[in-house]
Amino acid sequence: MFKDRSEAGQKLAKILEEFKNSNAIVLALPRGGIVIGEEIAEELNLPLDIIAVRKIGSQESEEYAIGAIDIDGEGAWNEDELKTTDKEWLKHKIDKEKIETKRRYETYRQNKPPLNISGKTAILVDDGIATGLTMKAAAKYAQKLNAGKIIIAAPLAPKETIEDLKKEADTRILETPPYFFSINQFYENFPQIEDKKVVEILNSQSRYFPAPSNYVQVHIDIDHLGL
Repeated sequence: MFKDRSEAGQKLAKILEEFKNSNAIVLALPRGGIVIGEEIAEELNLPLDIIAVRKIGSQESEEYAIGAIDIDGEGAWNEDELKTTDKEWLKHKIDKEKIETKRRYETYRQNKPPLNISGKTAILVDDGIATGLTMKAAAKYAQKLNAGKIIIAAPLAPKETIEDLKKEADTRILETPPYFFSINQFYENFPQIEDKKVVEILNSQSRYFPAPSNYVQVHIDIDHLGL
């Protein structure tokens, strides 16, 4: 369905045009969502930031999600799976993934302060949604940060997942494939995104860095300077 993440991001931006030049912030789920987020932020002239969440895979299969956590270790869960999951194993797993979530957050941000989303529209984006648990965890975290409105956006997701996510927030999805096995099956080119790429994209975003609070931003209209 999509050539690559860049094309998917450009197409996704078209169904988010109402937020162009608005009081919204694009929050990408790293690492796959960062390329999607970059395209949307550029097209809609919005700030780009990340929201750090981490999938929790099952004991039997790391790829099968039973939940997802934010940087504080809180998140969203498949309640049926939790009933049969070893509690001691899960505690150690959460602790381990909290460390990785914090590592990614610090690596990507490089000690820069986060953008303030309080009262603003938070557009949460990823390169695709499967179970929806990671996106749910992201939405819950955005709520904790007092986002005024939350938009969930992705190029594709199963129909049943979309219906579930609509209970959490306004959900915008381009494609709902009837036979959904994995996100990468719907991309011609789907390379692994490395940490370096996430940092590179964030550093390239001139709108990404918030001005220090003791600075005053001044706009100069060069057309009236007679230069």
